[in-house]
Amino acid sequence: MEQEVLIPLLLKKDEKAYTMLYDMYAKNLYGVIYNLMRDKEEAEDVLQEVFVKIWKNIDSYNTSKGRFFTWIVNIARNASIDRLRSKGFNNAQKNLSADNFVHLLDDSNKANFKIDSIGIQEFIKKLKPKCIKIIDLLFFKGYTQQEASEELEIPLGTVKTQNRNCIADLRNLLQV
Repeated sequence: MEQEVLIPLLLKKDEKAYTMLYDMYAKNLYGVIYNLMRDKEEAEDVLQEVFVKIWKNIDSYNTSKGRFFTWIVNIARNASIDRLRSKGFNNAQKNLSADNFVHLLDDSNKANFKIDSIGIQEFIKKLKPKCIKIIDLLFFKGYTQQEASEELEIPLGTVKTQNRNCIADLRNLLQV
């Protein structure tokens, strides 16, 4: 089913369209969420919340403001960041044993924790090094622009400008 058919059906709250939406995008959204959460059960929980948010907020999607996939990826990314910042999640992480983190040592040698969750790794590699750093922090690691500014030790305004320019460069590479 194409987006041009799917979106009007979702607006009509068609349950078959919801099933199609899930079938079309669940794997991609799970990849984005898991890349931020690094916890299978939490990622599955957030994925479920994301599809509920999409269902409830489909009326707010505006085709003139961007692609549908970008809109739902932003919902997934924001929901993941919200969960990571939540007090309950942070408290639960404090109580985990060290055994839960052994895999991080093994994975740390793999290139950027396999950030290719939505298939754009090759395009990102073609960007300038400063763009790679900014996109990695903002989109793959879930930093706010303020946090990225502090991490990179550059002014907030510079982060915002470079982020806009880097996204424009990425769009040019993707030809969208």
